[in-house]
Amino acid sequence: MTSDDRYKLFGVYASPSVFDALEAVLYEEAGVVDYADYFEPTVSSVPVGDPGADATAQLVADLVADFADLYDAADFEAARAVDPEAFELAQLAADPETVARARERFQAAATIQETDSRTVHTAILTAALDEADDPE
Repeated sequence: MTSDDRYKLFGVYASPSVFDALEAVLYEEAGVVDYADYFEPTVSSVPVGDPGADATAQLVADLVADFADLYDAADFEAARAVDPEAFELAQLAADPETVARARERFQAAATIQETDSRTVHTAILTAALDEADDPE
């Protein structure tokens, strides 16, 4: 259980290009130099106020809030075309309720699309990162 002053960590699978885009966002917003090693893999939560955690928490909150629009914009076929061995595990932090809502939405999307989580994570994150780059 996490307290109000801690974010829960959870993993999503991302294509190399999405992982690189996440890394760029975290560098720009929080000064994270090495995203792959930023979150300790043996911990399940991080403190609120950690720059990288705060940045991913905002990303996840936005993703949950805009999930229906991101789903509509997502290119699931492009995500399905990614080599299954190429996906990378990306750690994100968010408050526990937001993590639960994100997981529910990803699972529902995977069921609707009749595909795996890697494909859904990549397609939705691509749409979210594209929207962040071009908010209009």
